[in-house]
Amino acid sequence: MKPLLIYCFDAYAEWCYGFIPVIKKLETRFSTRFDFEVLSGGLIRAAKPTPIAAISDYMMRAYPQVEALSGMKFGEDFLWHIKNSKESDWFPDSLKPAMAMCIFKEYLFEKQIDFANDLSFALFSEGRDLCDDEAYRHLLEKYDLPAEKFYSRLHSDEVKQVANEDFHTISQLGISGYPSLLLQLQPEKIIHLAASYISYPDIQEKILELI
Repeated sequence: MKPLLIYCFDAYAEWCYGFIPVIKKLETRFSTRFDFEVLSGGLIRAAKPTPIAAISDYMMRAYPQVEALSGMKFGEDFLWHIKNSKESDWFPDSLKPAMAMCIFKEYLFEKQIDFANDLSFALFSEGRDLCDDEAYRHLLEKYDLPAEKFYSRLHSDEVKQVANEDFHTISQLGISGYPSLLLQLQPEKIIHLAASYISYPDIQEKILELI
């Protein structure tokens, strides 16, 4: 069994969007050395639905930094919602995209990095509301997943429990920022590689030093 590189991810984390080129290169470079898995972190959870206005000021400050450091550009449809947050009908919550990730892993476990990147791209580039079921339909077509079964699972208590277990695992691992990377060499040996955005040369160097 190969060591496991764990990508701690949240679809609503703007730095995960900026991390898309890095995690793609990592998977390409190290796919023969490591298995890869995505764990969703539950970045935005609220006891009751909270409008995007609650985080829009932070997003306005953060997105230019992500663009400058990563080269990833945010789409105008997404930016409209944070620039006009009082008019937006978005109520962000990390649960539904985390549930979508859990379902996707049941079908195409080996492509979960791709799907995580697609979730980030759908939100931050295309401006899709990830709390809306229809935000996922184009990805079902892309990966040839059965829509009826997917949407049934997306509203199931079973998948909700699995997603919440991922949130709990992330919390137990001490992860509070996204993206984060962990390397599990043995069942009880987990190395924290990165606790925030990191460039590809820097993370590659850290991994090569370990192996």
